[in-house]
Amino acid sequence: MAAPASAADPGTAFKLLVSCPTGLPRSRVSVKFHQSFDRIPHPDAALEESINEIWNQRLQQNPSLYSGTKFRDGGNVLHYKDGPNQELRVSLHLGLTDYRTFVGTNLNPSWEKFLVPSEDDSVHCQHMSNPLGNGAIVETSDEKIIVLQRSYNVGEFPGYYVFPGGHSEPQEIGIMSHQTDEEDLARLNDRVSQEMFDGIIREVVEETGVPASSLTDPVFIGVSRREMNVRPTAFFFTKCNIDSIGVNELYSRAQDGYESTKLYAVSVEELQGMAQRMPGCHNGGSLYELMRNAVKSS
Repeated sequence: MAAPASAADPGTAFKLLVSCPTGLPRSRVSVKFHQSFDRIPHPDAALEESINEIWNQRLQQNPSLYSGTKFRDGGNVLHYKDGPNQELRVSLHLGLTDYRTFVGTNLNPSWEKFLVPSEDDSVHCQHMSNPLGNGAIVETSDEKIIVLQRSYNVGEFPGYYVFPGGHSEPQEIGIMSHQTDEEDLARLNDRVSQEMFDGIIREVVEETGVPASSLTDPVFIGVSRREMNVRPTAFFFTKCNIDSIGVNELYSRAQDGYESTKLYAVSVEELQGMAQRMPGCHNGGSLYELMRNAVKSS
């Protein structure tokens, strides 16, 4: 499913890479973490060198920039578990990348030159950094959805509306590089999968100020990708047992006040209007709408 941008704002166009309208709990989301899902360098040496050039330019402008390690989106596989219930499951394919490579590929003015003509998405984006972001659809106890307005200090899409989110972090579970011990791979994949769910709760707590104890266990609802810069984001749904007034009060004391300037608690109808000012990678609202429709028809 793809959605066109408005003529005035190509940054809002998005594509749904995977949709799980019923919402998948942790037990039905697995991860295959392997170096085969890392980025492949581009054969054009000059284009590849532009990654360093752009990063060095950024460093001159802001010497405090840090090239942290991120999980790279290498695709996914949906499948049904054998048995009477035919449960839908998803396997996320993840490699490693870093912020420097993200700036030099996805945010490169020549980013489209890194793409490969292919219907296979993992081949199409094989030369991109594509760190997998995360976003949360948080529903308050009075059935409002939490939306943040990005600060004008941020580099990407200042002033736009976004859902709480960021990235799951390899460093949170002690990953700095790929493992070589085959015996530990199953355990490692399980830890990375758990970090997908722990990471989104951490981001919601940091960006909104609500306590983790107020949130239900998140369920995975899909992956949205911005057409511009092909940036992907995994989306989760969680309910908060605090009403919208209480959430707004907690937001004023949130840890992460730099990236956003205002919190909105909005109805479904209001959310649809805000989508015109959301980056394509943050159009998880479409995934939420599919989830609501699935609940209505069940």
